[in-house]
Amino acid sequence: MATKDSGVAGLPWTITAVRAGKGMRVSLYQPGDDTEVEGDVIGEVSGNPREMGRQLRSILEDVVTEGI
Repeated sequence: MATKDSGVAGLPWTITAVRAGKGMRVSLYQPGDDTEVEGDVIGEVSGNPREMGRQLRSILEDVVTEGI
């Protein structure tokens, strides 16, 4: 799980990567969203651990450059 300050005290943006089949599903939660339910799916990663890490970094870079 990764978080980023939203500017509202106690309400960060949250990104989770949860196992889904042979890979992982990456979800984005806006400030105040319940992280126990599925958030907005922003990508999926699969492959060997090194490739999954590269894919996850790419997804996170895209999210950060889009301005959350």
